[in-house]
Amino acid sequence: MRLADGAEAIRGDLPAASTRAVDVPMEAGDDLGTGLPRLGSLTLVRERTFGALESLHPTSPASPAAAAADWTLSIGGDCGAQLAPIEHAMGRTGGDVAVVWLDAHPDLNTPESSPSKAFSGMVLRTLLGEGPAELVPATPLRPEHLVLAGIRSTDDAEDEFVRGSAVRTLGVDSLGTPDALLAAIAATGAASVYLHIDLDVLDPAEIAGLSDPVPFGVSTADLVQLVRAVKARFALAGAGISGFSPASPEAATDDLPTILRIIGSLTT
Repeated sequence: MRLADGAEAIRGDLPAASTRAVDVPMEAGDDLGTGLPRLGSLTLVRERTFGALESLHPTSPASPAAAAADWTLSIGGDCGAQLAPIEHAMGRTGGDVAVVWLDAHPDLNTPESSPSKAFSGMVLRTLLGEGPAELVPATPLRPEHLVLAGIRSTDDAEDEFVRGSAVRTLGVDSLGTPDALLAAIAATGAASVYLHIDLDVLDPAEIAGLSDPVPFGVSTADLVQLVRAVKARFALAGAGISGFSPASPEAATDDLPTILRIIGSLTT
């Protein structure tokens, strides 16, 4: 419910004519025999989100140029809500897209390795083709097209996966200027970029409405500078903002200027 309050607070400051809401089922949903809690609801949210995106920007013909010409910003929920938007961006670009994962957590667990069993900590591994079969994209993301940035809280299984893969990683210390991130994106060789921003990539001093704050994050000023630099150099295939979880609807007000500043860097 905190995530719902956060999404609704942001929506109040967005232009109504350009905003499409995707309803999330209130019921928990069933694991459908997989051991993954809420799989039924996760599947429904994925289908609804993908359908909304497809109605705005069909995946055919697949072209990085077409995807970059008219992309969508997805806002709200936890990182699990990014499954359909990134899958849709990959479909529109024929897979020719680099995913920049700006997040305090890599979200690279599997149902077997996850301590919490929360899908929000599995979504990126699922996009890479190693998650619940019901949610894995038909054409998974390639590890060499993934850049992890601002990560500073990982599980052992996630560390092991990153060490054995072609995933590029950048610590917070590398994000004070855009140079390292721009170089990492260029090294993927992809023609376009999807920017995922979990708000917990920010230092907790910058924003209060986080469910799992991690110290020593990125400043808002540096994050805005990074986003603007990426947009200036690369074609944007899509973007997402996740993780706004205010303690109450009233508390959300204090964080909105920070969030709107980030949205502005993406959309102007």
